[in-house]
Amino acid sequence: MAFRKTSENEEYIRRFSSYRIIEHLFLIAFFAVLAVTGLVQKFYTLSLSRSVIIGMGGIDTVRFFHHITGIFFTALILQHIIAAFAGILFRQWNLSMLVTLKDCRDALHNVRYYMGVVDSPARCGRYIYKEKFIYWLILLGGIQMIVTGIVLWFPVAMTKYTPGQIIPVSKIIHTNEAMLIFLVIVVWHIYDSVLNPEVFPINESIFTGYIKKSRMQQEHPLELIQHMEADNIKTHE
Repeated sequence: MAFRKTSENEEYIRRFSSYRIIEHLFLIAFFAVLAVTGLVQKFYTLSLSRSVIIGMGGIDTVRFFHHITGIFFTALILQHIIAAFAGILFRQWNLSMLVTLKDCRDALHNVRYYMGVVDSPARCGRYIYKEKFIYWLILLGGIQMIVTGIVLWFPVAMTKYTPGQIIPVSKIIHTNEAMLIFLVIVVWHIYDSVLNPEVFPINESIFTGYIKKSRMQQEHPLELIQHMEADNIKTHE
């Protein structure tokens, strides 16, 4: 287990690799551009949207940046899926992001904890149910956005092989899914990672790759136990 010490003698544990940190930074950048360039098109009647469109050089420029960023976002999603399959098949990665019955039990347990019925929160592993919810929403929602985005980008070509109703349906799905992802990220994920009193001013683990041992003990105790058991095995080898 990788540790580092600060001046306060606090132990840190390596939680994310440099690859995951860079991937997350790209996701933030692509999400920001897609959100801005997409929302100003959806709410084009608002004065703020018109100001952004004019500031970017017109609606054609806005659509250009939206499409180009969509291509980069598609590449990011594809490489993530390919890397996940390769890691599972060839490097024996744990399926830590799969939703299990334990996640449902943990969620119900924490509801009882917040209501004061039980004395301690659920004991979670590497990813808690909230993190899994955000992950699958972005991954599956992102795939949906990619498919419907391609349909809207090339409507004439698509209607050569599919019914014409696919265009308005794709537009409804694309815009509504975009709003859902945007609201979940802004209202839930940003609060949980930035404004939450337990991590304020920010949960820096995804940017530094390290998490305080005390925080891991509180939020991911089962993962900490696995790390310590692995260290004990290495020590006795």
